[in-house]
Amino acid sequence: MTQSSNQVKQWEKRRVEAHRYYQRGKFQEYLDLATENLELARAISDRARVGHTLNDIGLAHLGCWQLSKALECFHEALKVAVELDNIQAKANALSNLGSTYSRLGQFSQALEHFEQAVLIFRELQDIPGEIATLNDVALIYTKLGEPKRALLLQHQILARRRSLGDFSGEATTLNGIGFAYSTLGQYEEALKFLNEALPIQKAVKNLVGEATTLNNIASVYNDLNQPQQALLLYNQVLLTRQAIGDRSGEATTLNNIGFTYSNLAEYRQALKYYKQAIAIYQELGDCLGEISTLLNMGSVYLTTKRKKLARSCFQNAQELAQQIEYDPLLEKVQLFINSL
Repeated sequence: MTQSSNQVKQWEKRRVEAHRYYQRGKFQEYLDLATENLELARAISDRARVGHTLNDIGLAHLGCWQLSKALECFHEALKVAVELDNIQAKANALSNLGSTYSRLGQFSQALEHFEQAVLIFRELQDIPGEIATLNDVALIYTKLGEPKRALLLQHQILARRRSLGDFSGEATTLNGIGFAYSTLGQYEEALKFLNEALPIQKAVKNLVGEATTLNNIASVYNDLNQPQQALLLYNQVLLTRQAIGDRSGEATTLNNIGFTYSNLAEYRQALKYYKQAIAIYQELGDCLGEISTLLNMGSVYLTTKRKKLARSCFQNAQELAQQIEYDPLLEKVQLFINSL
């Protein structure tokens, strides 16, 4: 009995330690500790803790962009939750499956899982869980080119997060609102919300969130035709993202740096950064990121009268877009092909 009690205490202590790594964006360290915890939970035949740990491991794989492994863990965690009739664990697993499908560009699957999770969170009166999941839904709307729909949802989420005193979540939503406004071309509004998010992220030591917000601010400077200011910020963000091992963020920033050099008509530099971004997106299996960069790269080739290379980029983008269930994206890629 004492041995089992000590092992449970060890499991709890290790989980708290692992969570600290997760908050700092150190996903490999988080994965190592969570994997040790899974062995411990299995050793003491504690199915509930096995389920929780599978969820933790899934989150670690998600952070490392190991999406197929993340899916595997979350599906297994969901199975355990259903077996134990643990409604809370079921909602958590469904929400995390939604996040994974979203990253894979399988948006209908993602929304389906998010909707199931939201219903359970509401039933449980788990407001933080419901809000976090709705925030993910809003991000999908922005990704799918529906920023107005995203904004409606995010403004509601912001009010609720403030009423809960959830500062970290508030910063995430402020960043999402800023990003949606920048997508709509409302740059002053975008900067207002992004600059509001930044000090909160610094205060809660959310390095990943801070880098994301700085990257979005740099993109607004780019849109406002201040490329030098944008480049200064992008290079700062790139160093941070490389330091914390945020491969997805690194690829996004490399693509943005490439786009800035393209605007400055420094095409050789632009292509150098685009190629680095594509290599990372392919490594991560991030189709959306790769499509965006291929279209940018193809545009550079078209501008520099290298039509064959441009066609190759646009066709590669089209093949990837056909794997994502979203017609407007295919239509966008087709416009680029038509421009040849």
